[in-house]
Amino acid sequence: MVHTTVGIGYEEPQDKVEAMLIEAAKRTKHLKSTPQPFVLWVALADYAVNYQINAFTTRGSSLPKIYSDLHKNIVSVFNENGVQIMTPSYMSDPAEPKVPQEEWDGVLASIHK
Repeated sequence: MVHTTVGIGYEEPQDKVEAMLIEAAKRTKHLKSTPQPFVLWVALADYAVNYQINAFTTRGSSLPKIYSDLHKNIVSVFNENGVQIMTPSYMSDPAEPKVPQEEWDGVLASIHK
């Protein structure tokens, strides 16, 4: 079993958060669709609900890549849906949204220097 935890603000609809985590697992290669991924609430933290996505794999030798892909897919799905991941640490909301609103142009800033 593969599992990872994210903290999401209390203001986000729980069903939406769970659906996004399931979607991220579905996008992750080598995670099984049956039995299907599931979400557990693992903590009610100071600023966020800690949700844990759980999914099954038969590719134990590929766990580092599977975890990396799952984390990448979680960030992508949450950004696509305008939801901020608040862990591991959260201080306060800035004036501007933390989720990027524009598409990345594919060029790193350091390349322009």
